[in-house]
Amino acid sequence: MPGLLIAAPSSGAGKTTVTLGLLRALSRRGLAIRGAKSGPDYIDPRFHAAACGAECINLDAWAMHEDRLHALAAGPETLVVEGAMGLFDGAPPDGRGACADLARLLGLPVLLVVDAARMAQSVAPLVAGFARFDPEVRIGGVVLNRVGSPRHETMLCRALDAIGMPVLGALPRAEGIAHPSRHLGLVQAEERQDLEAFLDRAADLVSAHIDLDAVLALADRAAPRPSASGPRTPPPAQRIALARDAAFAFAYPHLLKDWRAQGAEITTFSPLADEAVPEADLVLLPGGYPELHTGRLAAAQIFMQSLRKASYTSDIYGECGGYMTLGETLTDADGHVHRMAGLLELATSFERRRLHLGYRRVETSHGPFAGRWAAHEFHYATTLSAKGTPLFEAVDAEGAALQPMGLRRGRVCGSFAHLIDRA
Repeated sequence: MPGLLIAAPSSGAGKTTVTLGLLRALSRRGLAIRGAKSGPDYIDPRFHAAACGAECINLDAWAMHEDRLHALAAGPETLVVEGAMGLFDGAPPDGRGACADLARLLGLPVLLVVDAARMAQSVAPLVAGFARFDPEVRIGGVVLNRVGSPRHETMLCRALDAIGMPVLGALPRAEGIAHPSRHLGLVQAEERQDLEAFLDRAADLVSAHIDLDAVLALADRAAPRPSASGPRTPPPAQRIALARDAAFAFAYPHLLKDWRAQGAEITTFSPLADEAVPEADLVLLPGGYPELHTGRLAAAQIFMQSLRKASYTSDIYGECGGYMTLGETLTDADGHVHRMAGLLELATSFERRRLHLGYRRVETSHGPFAGRWAAHEFHYATTLSAKGTPLFEAVDAEGAALQPMGLRRGRVCGSFAHLIDRA
């Protein structure tokens, strides 16, 4: 089961470009290839899937049990894992959850992407430090990014050769490869009209400047991964109606796969298309970007009326964007107030944005997701008012108590926490 981890000393070094280029370039060869993303990310996996045609999984060393990680990583395909942040950056204060933990737990060699735009011989002590920091994390080679000229490349390669570190590629500065950003995340894959052209440009760049055979040889040196079935999260209901469109795109594939494997029936529908909520035991509104579609959501009366009607006979759960949709009002970035479902006494706003970011452990005895969960919070919404009974007790990644999260009323509940796995 070959595989490798694409990592970097810090964010912004070019991991995503290298990962997408490798996935598309290797899939062009007809190889069985799939991508994975370290940590709680909903955006990059859609690009991975588009690049190689296989579903991308999330591997979260903080939130997932080790047997879950092994089960998700198992498979005959070559696994290309894109790291998050820097190689050893994790949840504070001890760095748990870093992508280095994945390399260690799954026996993956690391391909280190270094932004060399502003350095020459100094690349050697930088890479040497990373290579020696943890003997259980094996850096098998380096890809130099944003190299300025052939002379620049020669200086960098000579410096790394002196410490015995293989250089598997050197990418020149390239225009038209960077993702457009929104919030801290990227524009979603389905929103890019030039997606295929973008992926092909990344693959062309990687094919021309990275030794693909050397990358495959490095992946073949991954440690054997033990066979593991992994834990299965019980389905929260037998019949689940899942909102899925550009406003509600953030549902973890591993949870949906768990539920389906245990017999749950999952039917998708589109609130943005003003589709009625299907008959179900649970209506699930996942996170996404409802703030970009507030006008359309407010005008989707078939959806809104059917959602209100469903609240009398079904459980309804909203996560982050879905939670805001269950509230009374949502104010967009321009200050326009839009009426939402009104099923929770909640008013949220993007007019005055404030970042809420971090891992959480949450627990509740109520609703379809009763129990203890590892979760992640990431949003810019401001809560203007929230009245009623909180849903979750919560602590942060360090175990410090937080204010209770979310709301519940009758059969309707939700919160800003993205549930990842049972804690």
